Amino acid sequence: MLDCIIVGAGPAGSAAAYHLAKQGRSVLVVEKASLPRYKPCSGGVSPAIAQWFDFDFAPAISLHVTRLRYTWQLEDAVDAKLKDSQPMWVVRRDEFDRYLLQQAQQQGAQISPETTVTGIQFQGDHWQVSTNREPLTARYLIAADGANSAVSQWLGFKPVQPRPAGILEVQTEVSDPPVIHFDFGSIKNGFMWSFPKADGYSITAASFRGNAPKDLKSVLLDYAKSVGIDTSNSQYYEHGLAVWESDRPLHAQNALLVGEAACLVDPLSGEGIRPAILSGVKAAQAIDSALGGKASALEDYSAAIAEEWGADMAWAQKLAGAFYRFPGIGYKAAVKRPSATELMGKILCGQLRYGEVAGRALKRLSGGLLRG
Repeated sequence: MLDCIIVGAGPAGSAAAYHLAKQGRSVLVVEKASLPRYKPCSGGVSPAIAQWFDFDFAPAISLHVTRLRYTWQLEDAVDAKLKDSQPMWVVRRDEFDRYLLQQAQQQGAQISPETTVTGIQFQGDHWQVSTNREPLTARYLIAADGANSAVSQWLGFKPVQPRPAGILEVQTEVSDPPVIHFDFGSIKNGFMWSFPKADGYSITAASFRGNAPKDLKSVLLDYAKSVGIDTSNSQYYEHGLAVWESDRPLHAQNALLVGEAACLVDPLSGEGIRPAILSGVKAAQAIDSALGGKASALEDYSAAIAEEWGADMAWAQKLAGAFYRFPGIGYKAAVKRPSATELMGKILCGQLRYGEVAGRALKRLSGGLLRG
């Protein structure tokens, strides 16, 4: 009988495993893929995650980036540099996820790759988990199986509709200094972004509301050609983003949802790794407390995520609604402002919350609309 089974070896599941194992709890992470495994992701990571761990992430970071470029339909460029904020980390997810999982293993967590969960059943005081291998039992269960989480549906949560995204992984020479590029206006209700890695670029297009373009691959190839990126050695993938829409319970009988299974992706920026790790850390604390006898621990987890992430995502959603409704005005009135880069950098680094700047930003967008 394990203390906890975690389904999914991404950042959320691995963070939960690390902190539970560190508290001496018996933890098993099951992952359907062989490890390490590729995960479609641009790889931008906020350095704010370091505060939740006591080890150095340096071996898992591909690049530190301070320079950004914004464009409107590939024109009207704005070049900016993070000054007061920490550099953004850019990672390759196979390496980053493996590193975080290794830290969990060093604390005593067990890992079972190539193990597909086929069903779950609560029996009295524990979960019976059926897999393509042997059945497993644990007192608690964490669903960390991503945007199309099967475990969350088996727990009784309504299925979500992830937002469509496409990513072009390109192996090529990278500019020096490396630059993160955001292009607005080329994708309706969304944007494109290009993150440099040590040996190439991850170029992503995503739509956050309404109808998405039907052929994201062509959009990305055209973008790469326009900015001079050689795509002769590239691979295209499609994936979904489980974007935050509203607060909802994230706990069930002896079970919690984390990461994209909990729909925590930022509806304005598309950031997903920081909230995933935050939820994994909070889930570990909750289950450790529940194992210690605290009856309200899992309910408290839902409340903590709503307070520490959901409250700010409500503001992000309002900003996204205003921006994507009139993106051209939003680009001129907000994105091009010299302070915009530093403000967003501080938000991503955990130094600011959307709620602290949203009022002023919405006023600027409204003012730009009136002038337009």
